[in-house]
Amino acid sequence: MSVENLAVVRAIYDAFATGDIAGVLARFHPEIVWREAENFPYADRNPYRGPKAVAEGVFMRCATEWDGFAVEIDEILDAGTAILALGRYAGVYRATGRRQHPQMVHVWRVKDGLATEFQQYVDTLHVARCVGAVPG
Repeated sequence: MSVENLAVVRAIYDAFATGDIAGVLARFHPEIVWREAENFPYADRNPYRGPKAVAEGVFMRCATEWDGFAVEIDEILDAGTAILALGRYAGVYRATGRRQHPQMVHVWRVKDGLATEFQQYVDTLHVARCVGAVPG
């Protein structure tokens, strides 16, 4: 089952990288629970429930608040009951002109070929400085 779960997560990142948001959302369970890291700017609506909530509350904000927002995946690991993605975010925050490149880890849960849970971990201080929430 893990090989299939790895393929689902890889397909999500591949679709995201090409701007195929419909392809990303098609791989989400209708009741996916999505959590942004505590103190991350988009954690204000945690947890997001369902693909529409993720699209509107996370993806749309990334598209409208950042230039060149990207998720750069270095490695995807099978952790048994979870799939871990390690990498960095990229992009320039439009309001400040500051570039981000923080480390991040995504933890995915997949069942029956669909992502059911997502948890983000990221260097929130780096992002807060980038968006102008704290000096730096």
